[in-house]
Amino acid sequence: MVTTLPVPIEFRLPDGWRPAPPDEVGAPGAAFIALHSPPDAGFTANITIDGEYRPDPVTLPDMADGSVARLRETGASVVVTDRRETGSREAPGLLQKLAVTTTAGGTVRDVIQTQAYLSLLDVTDPHHRVVIRLVLTSTASQHPLLLRDFEDFVRSVQPRSGTES
Repeated sequence: MVTTLPVPIEFRLPDGWRPAPPDEVGAPGAAFIALHSPPDAGFTANITIDGEYRPDPVTLPDMADGSVARLRETGASVVVTDRRETGSREAPGLLQKLAVTTTAGGTVRDVIQTQAYLSLLDVTDPHHRVVIRLVLTSTASQHPLLLRDFEDFVRSVQPRSGTES
């Protein structure tokens, strides 16, 4: 079942990416997914978005550790190759890059994931926060080419204004 984000956001999808129904492409926990064509070695690069309301004091690094643990629970081999905190006190973020080896459809795949965590704080009460996770997954050979698209995509994400319906 597709999840919804706790706050509406808007973004610009880079050229070459197309939205897809999360349930139909095997990403039922995602609120949004975009696919990139053509596939590389039978794998279609994708960008997913999910998020949740986080009133607890869990840090972004702890959340990123949780993502690594959940991937490992699926039987994947995961190595964190880069992690850094970004943003500001008012809009903290975290980026991490993972080298993942997993089996899908009987085929062993080596993929790279770049995950961006964006924390949106309530301006009147910073204990109220929403964390949005944006993830680029691609083959190692595609990753350098698609990373710029992902960076542009992440920069375009913002809360949706209340004037739209």
